[in-house]
Amino acid sequence: MLNDNSLKNGGDHMIVKGALEKAKLYIESHSKDSDQSRKNLKPGPCITFSRETGAGADKVGEALVEFFQPYSEANSVPWTMFDKNLIEKVLEDHHLPQKLEKYLVEDKLSELKSTMNELFGIHPHAWILVSKTSSTIIQLAQKGNVIIVGRAANVVTARLKNTFHVRLVAPIETRIPHVEEIYNLSRKEAIEFIKKEDIARKNYFNKYFNKNIEDPLLYHMIINTGQISYDRAARMIGLAVMEKFPEMFSFKEEKIYEMI
Repeated sequence: MLNDNSLKNGGDHMIVKGALEKAKLYIESHSKDSDQSRKNLKPGPCITFSRETGAGADKVGEALVEFFQPYSEANSVPWTMFDKNLIEKVLEDHHLPQKLEKYLVEDKLSELKSTMNELFGIHPHAWILVSKTSSTIIQLAQKGNVIIVGRAANVVTARLKNTFHVRLVAPIETRIPHVEEIYNLSRKEAIEFIKKEDIARKNYFNKYFNKNIEDPLLYHMIINTGQISYDRAARMIGLAVMEKFPEMFSFKEEKIYEMI
């Protein structure tokens, strides 16, 4: 897991680079298998993260991946988190040009701009991009042993039986220094960034899925990382997932309670 120092001075790029490498290994582990061996693979859990900006989904996710690895089935794929690297996967899955990357971000296009750009052939309509993103999310969720951050993944995968949905929140004063550190922003810039991103995520949920991102009934668990450390939050989520899906891990169910 990356330490605090590795997040400074452009640390977000380092996280993405590492995540991309892990994502490629995750995908390759599936593509290398024969059809028969893929049938023998047990699908693992899929955990979705909805988060307030700066609530630490990156750190909680990385800690959660490390927590799960020792308990994974021997023939299962390695645990992987898809966040910013999910965009790369969407482009690859649907043979989309790299220039679309900036548009595959939660609610960055207004409906008017999207329609005009579609008419002039600049890029597909936003609804098409959302549909393709959702399709990739479903594919990843079905494979399992995956953490998917954002893009209404909890709504997209709501009908799947191997999913566990988490919402991470925190007071604004806790989130500001985290955003300052990751994106190398001033306090004022961090506050504006948080406001803009939170609004964008709410709009994405509402516009494309007709849901309220803050609805507690959409989640199995809501954690305030302003009160609970990232590592502790990861452990809480991990234990809850193992209790819900004990058959997907290599340990005896009663061991869960010894780990608390």
